[in-house]
Amino acid sequence: MKFIIDNILLIAIALISGGMLIWPALQKRGAKVSILQATQLFNQGKTLLLDVREEAEFSADHMRDARNIPLAQLASRLSELDKFKSKTVITVCNAGVQSLKASSVLKNAGFADVYSLEGGFAAWKAQGLPTIK
Repeated sequence: MKFIIDNILLIAIALISGGMLIWPALQKRGAKVSILQATQLFNQGKTLLLDVREEAEFSADHMRDARNIPLAQLASRLSELDKFKSKTVITVCNAGVQSLKASSVLKNAGFADVYSLEGGFAAWKAQGLPTIK
């Protein structure tokens, strides 16, 4: 007991730093799909591929049948996606970070089945999968 009292500051620092290491693993960051899972879902025909990159990036190169709504405009343009609420939606950005934010916006808007593509468009291209220019 004397050891604990004498070293309370060190014990507190160790507990806090351990908690900070575990915290990201405990947070729910949204559902992700791998490239393989995304292609399987997309091939079933009941999936919307939503590219949230800027329009210039999208027009330079994008996935087949993808719709483009930049992340900054997504909240104001949700009405364009109302007919897809019953479908699976896969959000795509460059690296998979902004698409997680887009997934969250869609979930809050009532979309039930929303996923983010792991690695984003960069991972898609790195795998040599088809794109449209």
